This record gives sequence, structure tokens and C-alpha cells, in this order.
Amino acid sequence: MTTAPRRPLADHRDTVGGYDLLSLLGEGGMGRVHLARHRTSGEQVALKVLRTQFVGDQEGRQRLAREVSSLQRVRSRWVAGVVDADPWGQVPWLATRYVQGPTLHDKIVNDGPLARGKAEQLASDLAEGIADCHAVGVLHRDIKPANIILDHGTPILIDFGLARVTDDPKITVTGLLIGTPGYLPPEIAVGDPATPASDVHSWAAVVTYAATGRPPFGEGNPMKLMDRARRGDHDLEGVPQPLRGVLAQALSPDPADRPTLDELREWLRTPRKLFVHKPVEQLSLSDRAEREKATTPVAPVMPVAPAGPRSVGGLEKLRRAALWLALLAFAVGVIAAFPSTGFWVVLGAAWLIRAGTLAAGDLRRWRWYRGRKWHDAPRLLIGAPWRLVRSLPKTFVVGVWGFGFVVAAVLIGFALQLSLEATLGLSGLAFVLALWTGSGRDRLRDPVTSAVRRISVRWVPWILGFAVALTLALFPLQTVSEEGSQFSGGDEPWWVELLGW
Repeated sequence: MTTAPRRPLADHRDTVGGYDLLSLLGEGGMGRVHLARHRTSGEQVALKVLRTQFVGDQEGRQRLAREVSSLQRVRSRWVAGVVDADPWGQVPWLATRYVQGPTLHDKIVNDGPLARGKAEQLASDLAEGIADCHAVGVLHRDIKPANIILDHGTPILIDFGLARVTDDPKITVTGLLIGTPGYLPPEIAVGDPATPASDVHSWAAVVTYAATGRPPFGEGNPMKLMDRARRGDHDLEGVPQPLRGVLAQALSPDPADRPTLDELREWLRTPRKLFVHKPVEQLSLSDRAEREKATTPVAPVMPVAPAGPRSVGGLEKLRRAALWLALLAFAVGVIAAFPSTGFWVVLGAAWLIRAGTLAAGDLRRWRWYRGRKWHDAPRLLIGAPWRLVRSLPKTFVVGVWGFGFVVAAVLIGFALQLSLEATLGLSGLAFVLALWTGSGRDRLRDPVTSAVRRISVRWVPWILGFAVALTLALFPLQTVSEEGSQFSGGDEPWWVELLGW
């Protein structure tokens, strides 16, 4: 347990099972954890007391008994094992080895990411600890930085509140047990049973956090984090190679595509060695079965280049920048040239993109659950009107937000005595920025950013895409330069005359 500032005891009970409770170390979903000392031996332990609502409840006691049974089978220097327990006492409790030190989460928050050598050593030690658990059929299921104590730099796994024996049928029971979004494997998030490959996924997420100071799937809304995990949309920027390639494979959304723990341990013992992981299609039927169980190594270590994120060259960055500028010029130009309809064109495009993002998310979710089907496209088409309706409220809200920025821009243009065209251009820029940064922005930004990146990878699609965007941008810009802003009906609105343009 961590050496967090000691707090007063949460209840008036000074002794539990022959242990004197010294201070409250923390709280979890199942109970409170105290620093305690045995009255006879003087040994200090981390003692977990079942929450009050579980006392006297048969199911709660059975859960604790299963946890005790699991932990008593683990013997590892990298795991805070069980010292003593009484699941059926008047006050059910569990005592584990007390580890003094900060959690990995606190260490990274206070001191920043680990250096390369220390990150690789932590990855190796953590893999060994997980392997010791798997060797006796125990899964942790909640590996995260807050559940790792650093004892003079050595990671110690704590809090097996979600641990279960792999052959325990109760592992599939959902509703009560849940992990931590961002470190929770995607298969558990959708209700599938955990496997050793699930702990491999969490191992990779923790190592990424230790090496970069950032969770691999970002932070924020738990549903978004789980969606990114299901898509394999991770950020490994800053992780040195070849470790980055290994983590990318271990974070695969498909458990069968992840390296086994024994593969990882073998590679980590020789960290300068390159790593390859055979896809399922290249394995024999018997090896495929072993891969699905993720209990034995099935792919050899061979000297090939690791699969890591593709580096972006200077020319590609320039292509991206040029495409972004062309798209921005079109959005701002159409508002400056045709203000009566330009705002609605830009807002309508944002609406359609949001609806398309909903459709893409539905398609990913369907294929995640049941694979590709012939009726995916017809189903998307039939549901298109409903997705347009679903995206309409948020689009309306962000549109109102954007028009507030437009009013502010118009007042600024009037104060600076800008021309009507320049003021409308400033208003268009403000409107676009409001849409880009407003509520639900990810549904707009993610698909547009992804499209720009894909188009900019190669010259031919970029030339075509840039030519289209530039053509669309030049028409309203030319209209503004030659004819000025064009209002529908031909007459300038009252507010233009009021402000003196």
C-alpha cells in the first residue's frame, strides 16, 4: 500500500482479527484498506475490511472468500500476497503484505515519465509479477498505475479486488465487477470473459503511462476511452523503439493478436532484440487454440522490424498544412462571400459530419460484436435519417454557441473600423473555430483530421484533394474580391446599414 497521508480511522473499531488498525490507507469498491499491526508479532500489514453494506451478506462474503483463495495461491516478489484473512468472521477482512512507497500513478504525476532504462525494467518486472499470478491460474483484471506500488523502484502489484481464478465460472458474472477505463481491456468492457491476454493489454497500457506520462487512450469521458480501446486508437508518441512496437501489438483490440506473456518476458530479457508476433492466420490449428487461451507462447522471436506508428516526414506535414489552409479558406470564404447562406452551409456540413461519425461508430460496434455482415451497408442507409435526428440537437447547441462568437467578431470589426468583407471574414473564422472547439467537437474533428491525414500520405490523392479544396476556396474568395459580399435578395440587411458599412 502507498504511504499516503494518514487519515483518521473510518470507524470506531480499533482492532480487527488480532490486528490494531493504525491508519486509513485508502478505499476501493469492496472496502476500506488500513495500515494495521499484529498485536503479537508486530508485523505491519495492509488490512482490507469489507464495506458495511456487505457485512452479513452471503454473496459479499463469498466474493471475499474467492479473493482469499485466489491470492493465497500467488507467491511472487512482485505481488503483495495474502498474509492472513477471515472471510467468515463477524467483520470479514483480508491482510496482505504492506509495501511502503508511492504508487506508480503518484510517481509519474510528481516526477514525470520514467527514463528509457527504468521504463523497460518496470515493464520486465511487471510482466514477471503477472506471470507469477497466471502460473497458478489467477487473473488480476485491474492492472493500473494506482494498483502498483514502487518499492525502491520495484513495482509491486496490489489490490486483487478483481482477481479471479481462470477456471472459476463466476468470472463471467457482470454488473458488480468492473475495471478502470483507459486500462480496461476492450473485451471485458463489452462483457466477454477475461483471459490472460486481458492482463497483457493492461500491462501495455501501464507501461505506456510510465514511459510517456499519458494513458495510451487519453483521458476524459469513460465511454470515449473504451471506444478508443475497441478501435485500437492509442497514442504511443514518446515511447522509444523497439518498445513502442511491442506495446502497439499488446494494445491490439483483438486478444488473439496480442503477444502472449511468455513472448513478452522472453523479449524483455533481451531488450535490444527485435520482436515479431505472428498473426493468427499464420498459425496452425493447435497453435491457434493455444493463442486463444493465451497461456503458452506460440510465436518465436525473430529479427524483423517492429510494428510501430509511422513517422511523418517534412513534406507530408507541408501537404497536411496546405490542405488544412485550403479547407479553412473555403469555410471562411463562403461565409464572407455569401453570408446569408454561408453560415448555414458550414453548419450543415458539420451536421452531416457528426451524423456520419455516429454511423461509423455504430458500424464499428456491430462488427466488434458479430463481425462483418452483408447487411451492414443497408442497415446504415436505413438508419441514416435517425442519425441525422440524433446529431441535430448537439449541432443546434454548438450553432448557437458559434453565432455568439459571430456577434462578438462583428462588434470587434466595427470597433476596428474594418470593411464589411473583412468583418464577415473575421466572423467566419470565429464561427469555424467555435464549431471546432465547441461541445461534442470530437465528432467533428476526428473524421476531418483522419481524412486530411489519409489524403496527405501520398502525392496523388493529396493533389486531387488539394485541387478540389482549393477550387472550392477560390470561388468565394474571388467573389469577395471582385463583387464584395453577396446577400440573398440583393439588398444589404438592416444591421449592415445600422453599423455604417
